[in-house]
Amino acid sequence: MPLLLYGARQVGKTHIIREFGKEHYKNMAYVNLETDPIASTWFDDNIDPKRIIMLLEAHIKSRIIPDETLIVFDEIQSCERALTSLKYFNENAPEYHIIAAGSLLGVAIKRKDYSFPVGNVESKTLHPFTFEEFLWSQKEDILVEEITTAFITNTPLHPSLHKRASDLYKVYLIVGGMPASILEYMNTGSLVTVPGVQNGIINDYIADMAKYASDSEAIKIRAAYNSVPAQLAKENRKFQYKVIQRGGSSSIFGDAIDWLETARVVNKCYNLSTPEMPLEVYKDFTNFKLYMSDTGLLTMTSRTPQEIILNLSETENRFLGAIAENYVAQHFAAHDKKLLYWRSESKSGGQAEIDFVIQEGTDIIPVEVKAGERVASRSLSVFVKRFKPPYSIRISGKNFGFENEIKSVPLYATFCI
Repeated sequence: MPLLLYGARQVGKTHIIREFGKEHYKNMAYVNLETDPIASTWFDDNIDPKRIIMLLEAHIKSRIIPDETLIVFDEIQSCERALTSLKYFNENAPEYHIIAAGSLLGVAIKRKDYSFPVGNVESKTLHPFTFEEFLWSQKEDILVEEITTAFITNTPLHPSLHKRASDLYKVYLIVGGMPASILEYMNTGSLVTVPGVQNGIINDYIADMAKYASDSEAIKIRAAYNSVPAQLAKENRKFQYKVIQRGGSSSIFGDAIDWLETARVVNKCYNLSTPEMPLEVYKDFTNFKLYMSDTGLLTMTSRTPQEIILNLSETENRFLGAIAENYVAQHFAAHDKKLLYWRSESKSGGQAEIDFVIQEGTDIIPVEVKAGERVASRSLSVFVKRFKPPYSIRISGKNFGFENEIKSVPLYATFCI
């Protein structure tokens, strides 16, 4: 079946498709339906695969040979009937290998006049680099292996390796996982110019909001996106519409939140009414948190000084907890884990909140996130006493270990979960 590749703007979709094509095919027929107006007109009338192939061959001045040529329709959200044509390629011309990609695919598909080829495409999502992938980019493959082994065995890393991994984690919080930001850091060896690259990515997001939404919708989408750092700065990080504007409500900003989620620029974490099997059926759709899809973009937009991040172990700053949570949410999303949290309803003796709750087979596991090495948590004790999980996970600045039914995972090892 044709492959649909989802992902936020500038996450690396086009690059990875081109690299895949070079490695596995003799040639590639690439068209960008957003920047190539001629290619978009091919789909105005008859979308029979044979006709499309004939026009594509004439356009690239090369034969398209089944099994040897990779056909790429990039930014396919710009041409609705091109997406519809994938159904007929799958049904009538499955010998052709096709990848279609788009930055606003999720947004575009929600349009009423879109005919989505249900059952005729395979879908994948490309996420920003995880910390593991960032380490690969820094030629730290051996460190990745050491971290993975320590995670499996619950054995503390050697202090020198623990410090190196922790220092690189702090760099990652600033650089984030967007390829352009990582490339800037690699090329310059400096963090100074990284925020400028990240600001350019944010401007691209804002341009998309204006291009793929009405003027009134775009204003709401931008306001909702800009509110994310302030939402996470609250002690209770539950998303509140009134933070966007006084009198804000789901009826005003609900569609804007959906747009951001389907554009893959935020990750939505739902509250659980009760942490029982299966977790999906106990999601409370009215209570949620919003995290940015890339932690580097959160650090930049919140204007958190780089020196506070780099001196994390010596700093008391409440927002660092929000950045650590965002980092964990980003990694869970990249590994297709459902983002869920739990907050107790009881007001006697104060409320308890668990940052994330994950399902491993038939086990429900609470996950607590701490930005530093201070790990005392009344909330985790409340959860364990009430629901008796087989064990708990605490992600923090501390080294690996397993004690009192709590698996200690350093922040840099979140990718192992």
